[in-house]
Amino acid sequence: MDLISILFYGVPLFYLLYLIWKIIDRKRHQNCYILDYECHKSTDDRMLSTKFSGEIIRRNKHLGLNEYKFLLKAIVSSGIGEQTYAPQMVFDGREACPTFEDGILEMEEFFQDSIDKVLKRNKISPSEIDVLVVNISMLACMPSLAARIINYYKMREDIKVYNITGMGCSASLISINAIQSVFKNEKNKVALMVTSESLSPNWYIGNDRSMILANCLFRSGGCAILLTNKLSLKNKAMFKLKQLVRVHHGAKDESYESCVQREDSQGNIGFHLDKTLPKAATRALVDNLKQIAPLILPIRELLRYAIAIFMRKMNWGSSSKGGPKPMINFKTGVDHICLHTGGKAVIDGVGASLNLSEYDLEPARMTLHRFGNTSASSLWYVLGYMEAKKRLKKGDKVLMLSFGAGFKCNSCLWEVLRDLDNGNVWKDCIDNYPPNTLVNPFLEKFGWLHDEDPDTFNIPDDYVIP
Repeated sequence: MDLISILFYGVPLFYLLYLIWKIIDRKRHQNCYILDYECHKSTDDRMLSTKFSGEIIRRNKHLGLNEYKFLLKAIVSSGIGEQTYAPQMVFDGREACPTFEDGILEMEEFFQDSIDKVLKRNKISPSEIDVLVVNISMLACMPSLAARIINYYKMREDIKVYNITGMGCSASLISINAIQSVFKNEKNKVALMVTSESLSPNWYIGNDRSMILANCLFRSGGCAILLTNKLSLKNKAMFKLKQLVRVHHGAKDESYESCVQREDSQGNIGFHLDKTLPKAATRALVDNLKQIAPLILPIRELLRYAIAIFMRKMNWGSSSKGGPKPMINFKTGVDHICLHTGGKAVIDGVGASLNLSEYDLEPARMTLHRFGNTSASSLWYVLGYMEAKKRLKKGDKVLMLSFGAGFKCNSCLWEVLRDLDNGNVWKDCIDNYPPNTLVNPFLEKFGWLHDEDPDTFNIPDDYVIP
């Protein structure tokens, strides 16, 4: 009878404990860790100086004085410095007639630099990669860019492959989300994420102001990131993914049309940035923060904000009318804000919306100044700046925010797993940042354009830019 009783009560109990252990073990293997990342830096002969930028603009025969003045104003206020990089075909003077091979070579140059470095530094063989996610928004080819990487590195036949296009500057976090989904269903995997943008086939040569802005902002760059859910590699990891939220406003016509690739009236393909873009970005940001705030902020801050909003509504119409609107303090649950370097206006706007200090915005501003807007990879240059400045300490929380065409706003929260102080892509210049001034010399060199008369303006073919 005792044996029967033990079996009757013991077996279900042990089975219950087994199920609990399985659930706990499964949760432990579902975590997403960043092992390492490597941002690409082109050679110095690919830097866009003020003088050479002026030469590129002069080569565009579709531009007149009014367009020159517009570009001068845009560049001066862009926050971009003189050490950003452009693709090789620009330096060859072929931006008006790029070849298909230009785009491929631009990507292969980045692939073979960043992927090689991140794999060798972590002593990981290409054959150990279980998942490959490549996001290059504006270059589609066959075989895909992901297939080219697999062929070059001779990766395994059973590798899971995702080749993502058209997602714009927010593609990095979309790729992270794809990897996270794989990790939730499969144990002991190593993933390689590759993010960049191909500028070679997308350099705009027309005179539409809404489309020529892209030439002022976008620059060459890219990043290769190693991720894993292996518990055996946990102690080597740099970051752990805590939360990820994606918002897509593609159903709203105004948001959808605010940022789109199209032809101008002369048939030149470019990237149209509409006047409604700031409004679309604000709406997407607000909706995203509404979702992620309850997941990452302490209850006390959520309660404080809810009470402040309630009190403001109760006092509506009284002497408090017109007072400052209550703002939620994200710094109560986040130590660092990693912003997409979409431009000076984007950084300023997000900073004002979240009530961030200049210290918080410094990594994004410096990245914009040094590397420009490198599309989906810009977040990793910003993260690299924080690391190079030794800001990232064990236990810190890093909030990433990115925007993209569609219109999308994606965010995620990372936990820093150990003190980080690698110089990475910033190691050769980090001591020079932040500089005394972010003012670029464009106005000094080309300010004379403001005094020119449109009716008599002419630049001689033999004019030498100072």
